[in-house]
Amino acid sequence: MKDRNEALALDRADPLAALRDQFALPSGTIYLDGNSLGVAPKAAAARAQQVIAAEWGDDLIRSWNSAGWFALPRRLGNKLAPLIGAADNEVVVTDTISVNLFKVLSAGLRMQQMRDPQRRVIVSERSNFPTDLYIAQGLIEQLDRGYELRLIDDPADLPAALGDDVAISMLTHVNYRTGRMHDMQTLTRQIHACGALALWDLAHSAGAVPVDLNGVGADFAVGCTYKYLNGGPGSPAFVWVPQRHQRAFSQPLSGWWGHSAPFAMSPDYRPADDIGRFLCGTQPIVSMALVDCGLDVFLQTDMQAIRRKSLALTDLFIELVETRCAGLGLELATPRGHAQRGSHVSFAHPHGYAVMQALIARHVIGDYREPHVLRFGFTPLYLRYADVWDAVEMLRDVLANEQWRAPEFAARGAVT
Repeated sequence: MKDRNEALALDRADPLAALRDQFALPSGTIYLDGNSLGVAPKAAAARAQQVIAAEWGDDLIRSWNSAGWFALPRRLGNKLAPLIGAADNEVVVTDTISVNLFKVLSAGLRMQQMRDPQRRVIVSERSNFPTDLYIAQGLIEQLDRGYELRLIDDPADLPAALGDDVAISMLTHVNYRTGRMHDMQTLTRQIHACGALALWDLAHSAGAVPVDLNGVGADFAVGCTYKYLNGGPGSPAFVWVPQRHQRAFSQPLSGWWGHSAPFAMSPDYRPADDIGRFLCGTQPIVSMALVDCGLDVFLQTDMQAIRRKSLALTDLFIELVETRCAGLGLELATPRGHAQRGSHVSFAHPHGYAVMQALIARHVIGDYREPHVLRFGFTPLYLRYADVWDAVEMLRDVLANEQWRAPEFAARGAVT
């Protein structure tokens, strides 16, 4: 691309352009961090006011029935399901990824223990998002029965790691740092070939890339709603369990919301015989209600259209950075191939943290991940091609004029 006018022409022809108007984007800001926290849908403020003032304020406890609060985790799960290739009544929106990961890892190990007590290994990647590894480590420590976390450094190493001692493989579909995307179908097939279960983390996939969990025959999945799904900061995560596994799934967090008859107040736990057993305690209704607003936007398009624009935006960003910022110390960390790329692009720079802070000061918001990685997320629902052009121009200026050397850009906050 030679000039900004070409980007503007692409924006005029963009079939998703009108969706941008449904988001509350700050004026003068280019937001390239939707892979970490999505932008607020304009409908969210009114929905929050409705929940707080009317449903909670006026109807009070009656809203568990009259406003459908009790059914919300299942209803949102069914609304989200088509985005990840799930069927009705296979997804619930609840808890956090970490909590849901604990549930499915524990249940998967128990299922395998019943089939083959020798299967006591969890396979994952060393570059996986840390919470996934921490949850596995903590669970193993609690079990204290010879379980092991086996880490690989490359997807090519997976077949060699999959022995007859492996119970479950825990992989993240799109890597949080590099944006590298796994071939879910091929890896799930390899995992099943050795008799293991396939668990996928969709934190950087749901709402960003097409996913077909049932189509590839996966066993479990977890994901969040606050990134590409635009559910709001700390909005509840989701858990997917196919119908074929639901009754075999032993819920380790056997809270009353997962009971088959929670208001019978029985002293004995009896799990629901459907997706409801994956719930635990009382749900955060105000936060959960806002997830609805983000999902509503997806009903106006489809994942194939979103993926086409995502690839076009990321292709353009890579092209412009490598041509307009050549020789300024950036190194591409994200795969170029479409089949291996999610919806964010990462570049390494020796002073990545300071560079990102200088860029944020210019109202181009991305984020930073150790070591030295500048991470830029591309959400097709609200990003324009002109935004890509302008962001690269800002990046070029920050680097060429070494604005990142200002002392204030080296200071680190609690969240980087």
